[in-house]
Order: sequence, then C-alpha cells, then structure tokens
Amino acid sequence: MEFDLALPGDGTPGGVRLSGWSKTFCPRIVPGRQTSAGWPTLVSSGVIVGVPVERKTAEQRVGMTPDGVRELAAHGHRVLVERGAGEGSSITDSDFELAGAQIVGTEDAWSAGLVVKVKEPQPEELAFLRPDLVLFAYLHLAAYPEVANALLGAGTTSFAYETVRSPDGALPLLAPMSEVAGRMAPQIGAHFLERPHGGRGVLLGGAPGVRPARVVVIGAGNVGWNAAWIAQGMEAEVILLDRDIDRLRWVDQIHRGRIMTLTSNRGAIARALPEADLLIGAVLVAGERAPVVVSEDMVRAMKPGAVVVDVAIDQGGCIATSHETTHEDPVYEAHGIVHYAVGNIPGAVPHTSTYALTNATLPFVVTLAQEGPACARDGHPLMGGLTTISGEIANPAVAHALGRPLSGLP
Repeated sequence: MEFDLALPGDGTPGGVRLSGWSKTFCPRIVPGRQTSAGWPTLVSSGVIVGVPVERKTAEQRVGMTPDGVRELAAHGHRVLVERGAGEGSSITDSDFELAGAQIVGTEDAWSAGLVVKVKEPQPEELAFLRPDLVLFAYLHLAAYPEVANALLGAGTTSFAYETVRSPDGALPLLAPMSEVAGRMAPQIGAHFLERPHGGRGVLLGGAPGVRPARVVVIGAGNVGWNAAWIAQGMEAEVILLDRDIDRLRWVDQIHRGRIMTLTSNRGAIARALPEADLLIGAVLVAGERAPVVVSEDMVRAMKPGAVVVDVAIDQGGCIATSHETTHEDPVYEAHGIVHYAVGNIPGAVPHTSTYALTNATLPFVVTLAQEGPACARDGHPLMGGLTTISGEIANPAVAHALGRPLSGLP
C-alpha cells in the first residue's frame, strides 16, 4: 500500500471540503500499491489530521491542544477539530480556530487521514474505521477485544500510545497519564475511605495520637511510585511492593525510608492486605492484560470498609474482584470492600491531563503526519506503538494477549 493524495474538491468521499482553503488535502491508502517492504508510504506533505470529541463515558480530555494545531500547521498539515472537542478541557472552539484549525462535525473529523484521540473508539465510533485511516490513541486492546476486532475487520492502521517505547525502554506516552493516575489514586482512596462514601471512616493522614491509614501499593512503576509518593505526602503509612529490587532501592534512596519497600510475591501481598485501609493496584505489562496479583481470598481478608483502587483496570485489572466502572458510577462493594475501577482516571482532571498528554504525543503526531506509518521501523519508538495494519496485529504483546497471530510485516 502507498499513501496517495486525493483532491476531489467536491466534498465526495475521499476528501473533505474545507471552506476558505484553495485545496483539499486527504491522504488515503490506495489498495494494490505497496512498497517493497509492504509498508504504507506517505507521499504527500499536506495531511489532514482529525481530532474528534471523546465519547467514552465522562471523558473530557481532547487529543490535541491549540499548540499542537500550530505545530502541525507549521509543517504544512491541516487540522479538523470536532465542534466542542476541547470544552471539557477548558479549550474553546475559538482557541482552536485562532491556532489555525477548522471546526467541523463528527463525520468530517473522522474522515481525516490521521485521527488523533485519547481513548479507544467507542461502539458508536467503530463505523468510522476504514482501511485508509491511521488512528493514534490509547487502545488497550487486551482489555477491549471488541475494538481489536473492529480495527482488524476495517483494516485500519493503528498506533497505541501505551506501547510506544523509547530506546531506553521507557513508555513516554504512557508516563504522563500514569503520573496523573498515580497522583490521583490516594486522593480518590481518601475520599472513599470517608464513612459517607462507604469507607471505614479513616483519615489518610491520621491525627495527633491516632494512627494514620495504611496504604499498600502494588507496583513501583510510574503509577505506583507516584501513588506512594502522594500518599506519603498525605502522611499515611505507605508500603510499596514490586518484584524489581533495583527499583525499590531507588525509591528507598529517594524517599529515605519514608516509604516502606517490600519485594512483591504472593506471601508478601497476603500478609500486607489484612492491615491495609487502602490498596492501590498499579501493575503493568505493556500491551498485555495486567496480571491478577490479588486473589479474591486476599480481598476477603481485608478490613470491612477498606478501599481498593485498581488503576490497572484499563488493561483488565490486577485485582480479581475488579470490574471496570465509570466516573458517573465509580464504585461498588465486593466482600465488604469498596472498589474503585474507573478505566480513564485522568479524565477526571481533563485540563491537566490534556496538556500533560499532548506535550508528550505531539512530536510523534508530527512524525506520523510527516513520514506516515513507514516510520515505525528500524528501532523507531513508533515501532512499538504499531498495533494493527492491513487486518493483522503488529504488536507481539497484543497478539499474545488476544490469542491471534502476529503480522508478518517487517
């Protein structure tokens, strides 16, 4: 397949009429035209980038800021922003227009060659998937196999933020939202520990002469470390578990013993949970379903009214009793324990989250617009993000999680 330039100029499928512009640019994949390596090649410098409204329940983030629009415009690209897309993040349509975007309807935003989102397409958006679309968003296909089936059935080329990997092994597009979710987890736990919200009635930081809450965090990655850091700052007793002893050593050095670190295994978790007032699950295997590290029996052993915050729920959850909830109905009770398992935690603070996320994604969006999917080769960070292409799965972890064959593309 090869990217070609469609210039219908009449509003017919394959292009979008942009009033006030002399030409209509729309990259599309032309079936049967492939490079020798089988990768789509971008041959046009004028790419339409679409930014639709997020339709996941109570999701108020947006996939691009006005600064992103300006940057893409400086490289000769056009940006279509769906009407009202930025309102939840306190970004107005006028802000986008002043930066050079055109405000359009839903279909026009999705008709772009490159669509930039925050969350995975929702059921009402699956009809917009097509072979000549490149989608860039958080996908979490291990937790949402129905989205994977739709992407594969449509032949859409997709890149997942959560598996873009830098040369040092870091996950640069997952990190900012992991930091936000991690920092939110203790304040969420503190809220639901209050008796009127179903909890034990424990103040996270305690009071003079009264023991503070005990917070157990499983996983010392970006989510877990940030959660432990904020909980410690709220003067709770904090236990952080991880299998990586070097990571625990680093946390111990940074926090000078104020966070208790333990090597994670079944026994250590089972001993820690009966005394926990708040459990934060922060376990990640990039691209795959999160491993379940807390069994139902372990949850049963916790104190009545304790709170569980499963931040890993967008990858299926790491606690056996977790199932995904929404910001509109965030908690439920299981075995007397309050469970919070919202799949898009950073969506509760969309202004902060949008800017934190798009600061990280923008250079990669520009690269995709400039070079097309063919850039995802030879160790480029976007190679790890490539998830589906030509009806096949291109990411080994996602293929393993879904039990599907891996694409043979180089």
